[in-house]
Amino acid sequence: MAEHRAVRMGIDVGGTYTKCVAMDNITHEIIGKNEVKTTHDDKAGVAAGVVQSFKNCMEENDISPEDVVFVAHSTTQATNAFIEGDVAKVGVIGVAGGGLEGFLAKPQLTLKDIILDEKVGRKITVHNEFIKKKSLTDETINAALKSLVGKGAQVIVASMAFGVDSMDEEIKIHDLAEGQGLPVSMASDITKLYGLTRRTRTAAINASILPKMMSTANATESSVRAAGITVPLMIMRGDGGVMEINEMRKRPILTALSGPAASVMGSLMYLRASNAIYFEVGGTTTNIGVIKNGRPGVDYAKIGGHDTYINSLDVRILGCAGGSMVRINDHGVEDVGPRSAHIAGCEYACFTPEEEIVDPKIEMLSPKPGDPADYVAIRVASGKRICFTNTDAANVLGLIDEQYFAHGNANSARKAMQPVADKLGITVEELATQILDKDFEKVNDCINALADKYQLDHDAMRLVGCGGGAAALVPYCAKKMGLQYSIPENAEVISSIGVALSMVRDVVERVIPNPTQEDIKELKQEATDAAIGSGASPDTVEVHIEIDSQTGKVTAIATGSTEVKTTDLLKECDAAEAEKLAVEDFGTKVTGIKLAECTDKFYVFAGVQGDKSPLRIVDKKGFIKVQCSDASVVKIKAGNYKEAVEAMWKDLAVFKTDTVLRPDYFLCVGPRVCDYSAVDMDQLQLLMDLDVMDRDAEEEILVIGAVNDVR
Repeated sequence: MAEHRAVRMGIDVGGTYTKCVAMDNITHEIIGKNEVKTTHDDKAGVAAGVVQSFKNCMEENDISPEDVVFVAHSTTQATNAFIEGDVAKVGVIGVAGGGLEGFLAKPQLTLKDIILDEKVGRKITVHNEFIKKKSLTDETINAALKSLVGKGAQVIVASMAFGVDSMDEEIKIHDLAEGQGLPVSMASDITKLYGLTRRTRTAAINASILPKMMSTANATESSVRAAGITVPLMIMRGDGGVMEINEMRKRPILTALSGPAASVMGSLMYLRASNAIYFEVGGTTTNIGVIKNGRPGVDYAKIGGHDTYINSLDVRILGCAGGSMVRINDHGVEDVGPRSAHIAGCEYACFTPEEEIVDPKIEMLSPKPGDPADYVAIRVASGKRICFTNTDAANVLGLIDEQYFAHGNANSARKAMQPVADKLGITVEELATQILDKDFEKVNDCINALADKYQLDHDAMRLVGCGGGAAALVPYCAKKMGLQYSIPENAEVISSIGVALSMVRDVVERVIPNPTQEDIKELKQEATDAAIGSGASPDTVEVHIEIDSQTGKVTAIATGSTEVKTTDLLKECDAAEAEKLAVEDFGTKVTGIKLAECTDKFYVFAGVQGDKSPLRIVDKKGFIKVQCSDASVVKIKAGNYKEAVEAMWKDLAVFKTDTVLRPDYFLCVGPRVCDYSAVDMDQLQLLMDLDVMDRDAEEEILVIGAVNDVR
């Protein structure tokens, strides 16, 4: 019997496979892996696969229930419910005051059916009732509930104009509906932002999946409990955090898009990637997103084309991946994807034994009804039909090392591709290059769009490839773009690793036009309480504040560990080792690299590139926390930090024709790097004071100012 150990377990539900990974809680070493086919058609849905892979992994690796200190899973169920239209009918009870308020609010509270897929008629059916605030009694609420249920509503939404200021009325409706056994969602429990229609719509979308998700949550939790696991079951959110299953029962919409979120968290925490474009390359689609200064790019999710107030990772989904089929015309490659080999029921050529590829003949087809008939497949002498894909093209060009999941038989791929190359009058290598060039066009456009949106420094960008098909696309695209790349060990299960290592996360947003220090304190406390409510240990919670000075929106992002906090045993690096890491990250264009400043927690290295001073902040574990293309750093006592901030405010300003661009700031305070966007000076000092005021005035901190010149 193995000795007692602390184990973290993460399960990722993919379109084809559900994969479980067990990791040592202290060292983060992988103890074991298991995968089963995703159980879409099981009566318990995907939950059956989650539980099966979990149990298999425990049994195969001699993991006892008392060893497990953390267990979480991602889920495609919310996303699939919207795609498949497997949603409940929603009844909305809208409440507003009288007079002009009621006149303006009633149409905003009266939702139309929410179309999920216009082509096939998938939608969320919505019925509405409206009650004036002064008439809101048990009797009027019960009458509205009876009316909505009579129309077919299966779940209820309570939404009130200005409900974000006081939830009393929504809570009253919630309690009465729940007392009648009706699942219910409160609009102001989903988000605290104004925007009545959008807030109500977000709550209605959330409510539409409540019954199904609650059923699955109950089934999964009971199975995990039956396996002897006593720690809370955590669920992956679309914004990269996890929450306890009880929280998921209230806000299942937060789990939408949690698959891509799992892969970026794996990149962020397992690979310690602080600045990267990450790729998750599957068989059919490639998810591309951004990690900047240790934080993934996050935006509001669109569901069925509808704007919501749900935060999710800003992921771009491309229909070109490891298994994408090739489309041809008389002159060359027309396109690659979006259909993949498994959709056409074909094996990849490079995974087909070479001796089976006899007398290959071209066969054109439409993988799905309505698809163009220019997808190419190969029929061999036995009658078997195979495809050549991006993976085959990359193998032909020798781009895939044997260590990678996508490595296959290049000779098999060549034999399958030869008839098409002959038809087009080119070599097999030229055909392979044309195929990957089509992918590159899409990837390049996507990366450029993300680089513009997140103001990424091209010279500092690198690609991180995850997923089983990573080696099919990433090396080629990186070379064409002149970027560094890495494909880590265990890339094919990076999503499961991301789930296993995820932190609890919660977000609170408010519109506060001129926030005071007291406003920010209250918001930080609310975010902290929310993270603790979602399962975070109180002493691990950290809160990051963002202020949008144009809209007045203040966002508090709280993250924390679960009760058993992981221990980072990575060996500390000295200045020479840190410099080596910084030099590698700077690349060959930066010269004169030297240690500019340091504390007992951080090194700051600066270099020269033309008229700019690039800068890297490296922590004592060798993790590059911040990249700046042009910046300066000052070490100063905490009590005097404002002197450095004000000097940089003037010295690093960029004057444009119609505006002045002020610098972005980073403070290295104790073990934390705090970052601040260029807002006005009053707001800047308000935020900085909250991070510095509890430090000893004599403590030395680092102030970094980064030139904010958007060209």
